[in-house]
Amino acid sequence: MSEAVVKFTYSDLLSAPEDGKRYEIFEGELIVSTSPGEKHQRIVINLVGIFLPYVKSQNPGRIYTAPFDVYFDDETVVEPDIIFISKDRNVIIEEKRINGAPDLIVEILSSGTEARDRGFKFRRYEKEGVKEYWIVDPENRTIEIYTLKKSRYELVKKFEGADIVISPLFKGLEFNIKEVWM
Repeated sequence: MSEAVVKFTYSDLLSAPEDGKRYEIFEGELIVSTSPGEKHQRIVINLVGIFLPYVKSQNPGRIYTAPFDVYFDDETVVEPDIIFISKDRNVIIEEKRINGAPDLIVEILSSGTEARDRGFKFRRYEKEGVKEYWIVDPENRTIEIYTLKKSRYELVKKFEGADIVISPLFKGLEFNIKEVWM
């Protein structure tokens, strides 16, 4: 006798408790993560602080932070740390979710999320057509920027030390990586 496999859907996610945990669905599997810690939150704030003046002055689109769902299909809904949608694609922005692939996703690693961020999410973001994917590693103080080329991610650069971070997606945006860890 085979075991019944439970597949979770977006409607299940909508009924999840509001308990401070992060709920995501990866191809029907429910993933529950604890709330991010202080270092994670500080890095999100620092990155948004870097992005926001650029976004306000250049008006290339909109930036969001978790919690905000990114809906790929009924059985795959993720909640990235930072999301950017270009203004020519703002039709995918809905009140409760992003309906499709953002232009940029930033994930900040933790011991509990690293395997998913480098594994399932990396492959799924690539498949869905997320143009640029940043993996921010607080422990090693690195930022890896991947850009989509011919439907595959290519590492643009692994920034570290006192490197000046330059994003292919944001022309003219440059910052010292040390600003992220402050």
